[in-house]
Amino acid sequence: MPEDSSTTLPRRQLGRYLREAREGINMNLEDVAPLLQLSVSTLSRIERGLTGVRVPDVEALCRIYGIDDSETVAGLVGLARQSAGKSWWQAFDDVMSRNFDLYVGFESSAKKLTIYRPDMLSGLFQTPDYARALDRIYLPDVSDEARDRRIQLKKKRQALITRKTKPALVDLVVHESVLHTTVGGSKVMREQLNRLANMPANVTVSVLPFSAGFPVGASTGPFTILEFGEDTRGREVSPTVVYVESYAGDLYLERPKDVNRYRQAYDAIRQSSLDVASSKRLVRRIAAREYQA
Repeated sequence: MPEDSSTTLPRRQLGRYLREAREGINMNLEDVAPLLQLSVSTLSRIERGLTGVRVPDVEALCRIYGIDDSETVAGLVGLARQSAGKSWWQAFDDVMSRNFDLYVGFESSAKKLTIYRPDMLSGLFQTPDYARALDRIYLPDVSDEARDRRIQLKKKRQALITRKTKPALVDLVVHESVLHTTVGGSKVMREQLNRLANMPANVTVSVLPFSAGFPVGASTGPFTILEFGEDTRGREVSPTVVYVESYAGDLYLERPKDVNRYRQAYDAIRQSSLDVASSKRLVRRIAAREYQA
């Protein structure tokens, strides 16, 4: 998977710029949408980077907002054309929900992921056998072909952290209970834990031990903080997103106060975790002792 193959990031960059330009001249969505013969909800989705926008509409918005610098207009048109492309994961629409499609778009564009998993390993770290064992329980009625497609999707996602050119940075904390929770049997767990202990240098793995209790004072559930890097002026290329995963549905949080709250929670969890070297030793010890052949 080539770096930055996602259409999500250019959509979000374009939407952010268009929103700021609209707000800069004190127009609201209800003022602008009729001028383009768009619904307010469609224009809102464009500004949030949830859908692409036609080049003529971008050019019309530039005229409405008084953007007359030719280089700026050309840059916005370029973003519109990039966002109209097809992302690699769209080939997996048959085995992926619409909500998770959004997450994969964010993930594939991320430069850094900060992940806490108190329950199980996320797809970025799962071996095929670990993933298949989970799917047999979670999706008992799907075909073997569909399960294989889901494994292929995970492998494509994992290229984000295993590629040789500019892999994403990942800071992962897993709860110790994840290491003791058997998925697929001893052989599967031994392979999975050994992979976890041998992640590439761009991935740090820490274990939150049972003895740490609840560092935040409550159970946060699993979450991922996704960051997209900075431009040459030190400004975020795209706002940081917190992905909060649950059985009932997923949340995507972007408000600074929400992002900061999860950063603070992660910092507390990380400080209560074992250091990286001790974590690796623990993972290997559990793999050898609890999941013997």
